[in-house]
Amino acid sequence: MNVREESLKLHYELRGKIETKLRTSVDTSEKLSLAYTPGVAEPCLAIQKDESLSYELTRRWNTVAVVTDGTAILGLGDIGPVAGMPVMEGKCVLFKAFGDVDAVPLCIKSKDVDTIVETVYLLSGSFGGINLEDISAPRCFEIERKLKERCDIPIFHDDQHGTAVIALAGVINALKVVGKKIEDIKLVTSGAGSAGTAIVKMLMKAGLKDVIMTDIDGVVYEGRPANSPALEEMAKVTNREMKKGTLNDVIDGADLFLGVSAPGLLKPDMVRRMAKDPIIFACANPTPEIFPDEAKAAGAAVVCTGRSDFPNQLNNVLCFPGLFRGALDVRASDINDEMKLACAYALADIISPDELCADYILPKAFDPRVKDALAKAAADAARRSGVARI
Repeated sequence: MNVREESLKLHYELRGKIETKLRTSVDTSEKLSLAYTPGVAEPCLAIQKDESLSYELTRRWNTVAVVTDGTAILGLGDIGPVAGMPVMEGKCVLFKAFGDVDAVPLCIKSKDVDTIVETVYLLSGSFGGINLEDISAPRCFEIERKLKERCDIPIFHDDQHGTAVIALAGVINALKVVGKKIEDIKLVTSGAGSAGTAIVKMLMKAGLKDVIMTDIDGVVYEGRPANSPALEEMAKVTNREMKKGTLNDVIDGADLFLGVSAPGLLKPDMVRRMAKDPIIFACANPTPEIFPDEAKAAGAAVVCTGRSDFPNQLNNVLCFPGLFRGALDVRASDINDEMKLACAYALADIISPDELCADYILPKAFDPRVKDALAKAAADAARRSGVARI
């Protein structure tokens, strides 16, 4: 059996990957009266007087909602919220296993931005944070923005920001390997959706200046008819020479290629036309824009993919559990850019100079150092930036 057949078999056997675990017993009338009526009235009244006590008297302090509308599930696309439930349960498993964060899947039967925002807002009092998952662009940008305006708990779209944090960490270490500085390199992307946009923004916050983005409609430039409002904003700060054409037309001299698009789009000839010691992030899954052996044969110095069977996997489990752990520990009201940048540098720093090499620029998913390093980085940055409440 292959992994998909084995997974289906496992899901039939388990009938769900998460369950509720009790933190107290109710095997006597006395214990029942403390956990429920009449005793439970007392914490209710305390919270009525001060809602912040919900973090002290309930599990809210450690609970995150994993929210989807089912429109961008893995590589499957718009399969609907109910069909996306196994992925959301899986995300909850990762939260608990890698961050000791309790998570609850919420699969919303609507594609309407305002309906989704209203639903999540109305439920937000039950959670310490919200993880948006597998929501298609450009709606995901508006949903996140509106929820951040209304909610006083962290709102985090992992497909954007988790990916961006790990990508920046990988770029930091890849540049160390080839001896280049981020402010001096040229980046060309394939893919300008939620992940591609967020990664570019994060790299630019870290000092990147020269960026050209491309998507299915070609090179992104200011005023391009195919631009969404989000892409038009990106066009104002990238491709300042207003180049046009396709990926093939703009790849010459690039130091870094970032692919978050589709299989096979980067050809060996393109890699050969890049700058000396090019860095390739080919992150389309399951088939990357170019396979590592092809890229290296064409001259690539460092190659990163989204796959676990090649070195340097860009895996979101390296970010979101530890980042949320730190945010929850200080009761952060937001996950802001300062926290994300701090996590990226902390993730990069896990790999010592002695360990760092072309095939080891990112920690493995099971590296025990990751959670604590990112939790501390996120918590410290939340305090410095004023969003920590304890």
